[in-house]
Amino acid sequence: MKPEWIKSSYSTPDGPDCVEVAAPDETHILVRDSKNPEGPRLALTPTAWATFLPYAAGH
Repeated sequence: MKPEWIKSSYSTPDGPDCVEVAAPDETHILVRDSKNPEGPRLALTPTAWATFLPYAAGH
């Protein structure tokens, strides 16, 4: 089954900031550049994702 990707509310429609995330199961959070959907992806644990979010929100 293909993961359901959700575009970040901070992404711009045609700009440089286009991030999408997906949670295909309880053990992984996937992150990709929506302009390059077949390109590389980051796979994070839910704990790592939860630690990263406050950092990203402040930058």
